[in-house]
Amino acid sequence: MIRLSHVHCITVVISCIFILITSIVLAKEPVWDANTIVMMSEKMADGVYAYYPADAKAKALQGIPIGTSGGFIVGEKGVLVIDTMLNERLFKQVQELVRSVTNLPIRYAINTSYHGDHSYGNLYLPAETTIIQHLQTKAYVDKHFKADTEFMIANFGKGRGIEDVIPRTGDILVNPGGRLHLDLGGKIIEVIDFGFAQTGGDLFIWEPKSKVMWTGNAIAGSKPALPWLLDGHLLETLATFKKVFEFLPPDARVVPGHGPVIGHEGLRWHIDYLTAVKNGVKKAVDEGLTLEQTVERVTLPEFGGYALFGWVHPQLNVPAAYKDLKQPTK
Repeated sequence: MIRLSHVHCITVVISCIFILITSIVLAKEPVWDANTIVMMSEKMADGVYAYYPADAKAKALQGIPIGTSGGFIVGEKGVLVIDTMLNERLFKQVQELVRSVTNLPIRYAINTSYHGDHSYGNLYLPAETTIIQHLQTKAYVDKHFKADTEFMIANFGKGRGIEDVIPRTGDILVNPGGRLHLDLGGKIIEVIDFGFAQTGGDLFIWEPKSKVMWTGNAIAGSKPALPWLLDGHLLETLATFKKVFEFLPPDARVVPGHGPVIGHEGLRWHIDYLTAVKNGVKKAVDEGLTLEQTVERVTLPEFGGYALFGWVHPQLNVPAAYKDLKQPTK
């Protein structure tokens, strides 16, 4: 079942979020500039590649927001691309990275969420490419694409190619809680909905031979980057993160939504942070504290270091957790 009211709420929440980032945190500068990013790829195993901005590793250490990451997998039958970027310029760089490895056709492309920096590049895929999305991702794009591009332009800047984008949505849709297996020829890829992570339509991509997983924005990046509870749902998000952690073998590698590759243990930072938020906010709620008092108390400086910590923690995550934990028990 698609919760369209939930999807509508996402539009409002994210619009406010990006406006706040632009006007307050980044002094009207883009979160990152899609006109200047240079993409690079990292070979994870035969036919398995991550891609991310060339400066991602340096920025990750400093907790600076990073452009979109993704990947591609090459099988005997063709190529699977994971996330298609924000604009034509970045998509073409990804396409060039693929072509530097193989001339096989891009048979599939997967969007890990509806977010424009992970899906706007669908427009520039070959016509024969099959696009895979979550059911709720397509529902969101079908209903809110114009508003989505407007706030993306407002926050990633004019003249970044967003104005040229028209929607191209999924040909194959993954149902809530669903799992899809793709045969690329010599490689079987799993596309999994583990549950609510950052949106109602998060997809995780798993290549079992190389033990590599792509998470999209659910895992935003390596420590000290933090999860963003864009639409609340602290408890569901934490439960999903734990499912993913338990699913992965200890030697798995993870490609986050924004940044370089991390190890399995890198997920603990995100789980530990949300657990600390949950414990701190629950105690405040149990004591009858107001939201303002809870924000003042639950500061968690031990999880600092992220450039957006002063916004994402007190202004987004703690209020989201407070709302979630204030809900009456069913």
